[in-house]
Amino acid sequence: MRNFLISLAIFLVFSQITKAQMITCLPCDQLGMSVNVGSDTNTILLYHAGQYLTHPQAYNIFSWKVTDMQGNIISQDSVVNSSGYYFYHNTPLTDTMNVTVYLRNDSAILPNGNSINCFFEDQIYWEVGVWPTGAAWGSWEFIYGNVGSDVTTLGINDYNPTNKLIDGRIYDLFGRVLKEIPVGQMYIQNGKKFIKSNN
Repeated sequence: MRNFLISLAIFLVFSQITKAQMITCLPCDQLGMSVNVGSDTNTILLYHAGQYLTHPQAYNIFSWKVTDMQGNIISQDSVVNSSGYYFYHNTPLTDTMNVTVYLRNDSAILPNGNSINCFFEDQIYWEVGVWPTGAAWGSWEFIYGNVGSDVTTLGINDYNPTNKLIDGRIYDLFGRVLKEIPVGQMYIQNGKKFIKSNN
């Protein structure tokens, strides 16, 4: 009986360790994108944190798509096992670009037991300013800093490219509000910057 209890205890300990080791990535809402500081006016290097926070990295597949505000494709590609997406464009610096990326890794396990299946969307714009020395500077920046959403919990209308941004709200094709930009946060609509107000 004593040997049975010891064996049972060892089995339970190892089964808990095995379960803990199976979690190999962070949930989608803890991952995000950024623009590399090496980006220039006509070249952009986007970075995705999912490459380093999801294992095994060799199975990370990122499907990137960049469009203008009319939905015309500027760049799109799928990359495997890479944190960055580099592309050239000839979009005017006054225009905003839509960025979407779908991250999939069937070998990475989330705390809920599912494999990682995330969708990210945001917009980038050319931000300008002046250093205290008087020198002008410019860089590409994400507008919202959105994190990812688990595709299995989203409806198709949440990331449909026909969605429209109007007065700080994102609407689907049927006019339903999908998302509202927080009060005080900046957004760009039709190439102009706005700060979301209480309305």
